[in-house]
Order: sequence, then structure tokens, then C-alpha cells
Amino acid sequence: MSDSAADGGVGDGAGDGTRAVRAGLPESVKYEPTLPGPVFAAHFHLPGEVAGPYSYGRDDNPTWTHLERAIGELEAPGRDGVETLAFASGMAAISAVLFSQLRAGDTVVLPNDGYQVLPLVRAQLEAYGIEVRTAPTGGDAQLDLLDGAKLLWLETPSNPGLDVCDIRRLVEAAHARGALVAVDNTLATPLGQRPLELGADFAVASGTKQLTGHGDILLGYVAGTDAAAMTAVRRWRKVVGAIPGPMEAWLAHRSIATLQLRVDRQDTTALILAEALRGRDEVTGLRYPGLPDDPSHKVASRQMRRYGCVVSFTLPTRARAERFLDALRLVDDATSFGGVRSTAERRGRWGGDAVPEGFVRFSVGAEDPEDLVADVLRALEESAR
Repeated sequence: MSDSAADGGVGDGAGDGTRAVRAGLPESVKYEPTLPGPVFAAHFHLPGEVAGPYSYGRDDNPTWTHLERAIGELEAPGRDGVETLAFASGMAAISAVLFSQLRAGDTVVLPNDGYQVLPLVRAQLEAYGIEVRTAPTGGDAQLDLLDGAKLLWLETPSNPGLDVCDIRRLVEAAHARGALVAVDNTLATPLGQRPLELGADFAVASGTKQLTGHGDILLGYVAGTDAAAMTAVRRWRKVVGAIPGPMEAWLAHRSIATLQLRVDRQDTTALILAEALRGRDEVTGLRYPGLPDDPSHKVASRQMRRYGCVVSFTLPTRARAERFLDALRLVDDATSFGGVRSTAERRGRWGGDAVPEGFVRFSVGAEDPEDLVADVLRALEESAR
């Protein structure tokens, strides 16, 4: 895959906004839409031998092709040999990498502080006879577990704790031991971090979050540089049928055009909010990689171009956190993150994260920064009563 201008892409030196607006567009055709509408098809005309790009709707779809090209141009601009595959959800993408690459007797290294579904994934891997080793994201702790591993899985920044690991360092150590490396890039987005440029074999993400940014699409993707490994991922998608609908793929591609605008607004406001929370006595454990005094800032500043839209912090008790969430007027009490409308939740309600009862994950939206900060500070005051 390359982002040639003939395919509607842009040159290697283009800015993020230009790239996002033009990503994945087909060559211009007179009187045709610049972004073709979704193609709804279970099958395609297929006389004679199978020679064309589209044969059956579980294998490929023109709408996926445009989206996959767009994501590839963002994850690895100007780089040939990168393949991108779209999936029905982030978990479908994660599962495709793990279960296509690992066999009984293999060893995989996972973070123990990542996305809350990973413990379920671990149980399934172990049920298939795969050894699972885990370590925290912070401090590159997974380095100590790499001997004999087939695959290293990184999630950086981690969700919900926002720890960051040194991707390049871990990739070099894993490759030296013959292991592949996958990086969950959901929280950073391709505009914040490019794992493939840092040496990773796979960049994996949930497109449900900031990539599409409106809280109305379930989507995932895998971008990879190893042709044989990506062939296995594609085969897994075919076997399990974890494919996106054409409407979801089209909406996702349409949404990517505003990615840079949304990311810059949300990430800038996230830093403003984090700075406002830093001076509050009732707030502890404040984390945001963009804060100069955040424990992860030094590493993050070397590999991240933007720091994300999520801020995490802890309030003294579960009750205090719940009162705070109830008092917010501009923020929805909802799970997920990355949408243009701010959301927040007490993560302990799910039971899958090792966090304090008063831990809050706050996803900053596109509201005016002064309005959002005022709402948060007012809610903190009201929740203290």
C-alpha cells in the first residue's frame, strides 16, 4: 500500500490535517462523488476464473478498501508494504492478531494493566494451550518476560491507567529474541503515535474510539508490515467472519476527514483539564502523559506526537466519585472514550480493572475548554457537600 496521488492520496510531506482529509480517496472521476457511497453486496459478478479484487462479501468490499487505504496512509505515511484490514470491532482486530499468530505451546507476553477484556482473552489463550505471561506497562516491565515468547503485546498509553512504555526499546528486545510485536494504538490514534515507524509488526486499534469520534460506530483494524503474518490475520477474518458492515466502514472513512481537527481540540483541552485538576486537594493519582511531571511524560515525549484525550484521576471514595459524575452537566456518564461529547465513568463499576473505587476515567470531547473545565470544577465542589 502506498499513498500515491493517483489514488487520491497526498505526498509524504503533507500535514496531518491534509492527510486526514484526503486519506484513502479514490482517483477522481468526473461526475462521481469524491468519496463513493457504501457498497452493499454479498456477492459480485464473477464469470469465469476468479481474477478480480472482489468476489464475495465476507472476503472484500470496495468500501473497506477505501477505509483500509485511509488508515494505512495515517499509520504509515509514504511507506510501501503495509497492509491494513478492517474488522467489526476493536476486539475482533485484537483477537485476529493473537489467535492467528499463536498455537498451542507458544508463549505470549501481555500487559496486566491493559483493556479490561484482556483477562478474558488470557483465559481463552490458556484454554488453547498457549502460555501467557503478564507484566505492567510502566517501566518496560515486559522486557523481563521475552525469552521464548512468540508475540509481545503492548498497549501504550494503557487503558485506563495511562502508563506508557518505550515501544522502540521493547521492539528491539523482542525482535532480538525472534518475537513479533503488536501495539494497541487505540488511545493515541495514528496522529498521536505510529507504532510501525517505531518498529512494531502490527498496529492494532479500536476504531470505535477517537479515530471515528462520534460514539456511533463499532470498528477495529490491524495494520501490519509482515506479509506472511498479515496473510494469517486476513485468513482469520475470513474464517470467523469478523467483518465490518459497509455502512460502518463508510461512516468511519467519512469521520476520518475531521480526525486532525477533533484530535487537536480534544487533546489540547485534555491538557488544560489535567492542569486544572492538578491543584485540587481531593484529586489524587492524576495521570495524563502530556503533563510535564507525569511519570510517563519523558518516554511519551520521545514517541508520541500528541498525548490523547483521556485524563484519569481518583477521588477519595466511591460515593464521592458517583456524586461528581452525577453533578456533571456537559459530560455523559458512559463507557468508551474518544467521542466529540465528553464522557466519564467510575471504572470500578465494571470490576475488570485494578483501580481504586474512586478512580475516574475522563474522556475529553470537543466542547469549549473553558466551559468543560468550569463544569468539572463546579461538579467537584458540589460533590463535596
